[in-house]
Amino acid sequence: MLLWTTSVDQSHKALLEDIKATGYDGIEIPVFDGTPDDYAALGKMLDEIGLGRTAVGIIPELEMNPLSEDPAHRKAAIDHLKWMIDCVAAAGVSTVGGPLHQTLGHFSGAPTTEDEFARAREVHQQIGDYAQSSGVTIALEAINRFESYFANTMDDLTAYSRSVGHPAIKTMYDTFHANIEERYPVAAYTDNASEVVHIHISENDRGVPGRGHVPWAETYKAIKASGYDQWLTIEAFGRALPDLAAATRIWRDLAESPEAYYRDGYRCIRDGWDAA
Repeated sequence: MLLWTTSVDQSHKALLEDIKATGYDGIEIPVFDGTPDDYAALGKMLDEIGLGRTAVGIIPELEMNPLSEDPAHRKAAIDHLKWMIDCVAAAGVSTVGGPLHQTLGHFSGAPTTEDEFARAREVHQQIGDYAQSSGVTIALEAINRFESYFANTMDDLTAYSRSVGHPAIKTMYDTFHANIEERYPVAAYTDNASEVVHIHISENDRGVPGRGHVPWAETYKAIKASGYDQWLTIEAFGRALPDLAAATRIWRDLAESPEAYYRDGYRCIRDGWDAA
């Protein structure tokens, strides 16, 4: 949905109905602003259309960075994540993913320190209890070194999530980021599949899945062989939202239309999964 908006609402009903007609079982809701009541209304509309849902969010400000030395900033991170959990629970979402471990796009100029890992762990252990009580699992995302310095590979992220040791704090696998950071992207999934509760399907250029050089046949085969039976969600970005385009470094059109992403992307997933 980030091709069109950071706030899904009634104005997107026709689009959502076409997504359903294309064959999708659900959508991924961006959780960037709004109230739990807003998301409850969205959940009701999605129920009427017959679409399931997951959610994605970020840590948007330095003043709520889980890695910060300032206790007030870490408290703000917890408050932000609690708000996010309240919103997604109201929408009927059970998994919210994203780089929910540090302020997106912020860098210290050095690798993550043990103190920073410890501070993040404290935040996630606290928020894990809140998420679990709401029936929500947080899927932390390994994203590339140009957007984050926290944990860029699945091995590093899995080591971190296991150190948190909370059943509501797990990981997600994103084919775009893996294509950048992993020596062997498929093995990066296979070796860490036990912690993965969500998967983003994204082409190496952020364009239409199936048109680039992500090894889709091997990827779907590995996912299926692992016994994974959760969501395969297309994450794509365009230029319709200038602020988001700037944040995700989208400087050119990556497809002929937004519809190409979900129509051709559906075939990439459906055909690839069936063949795996």
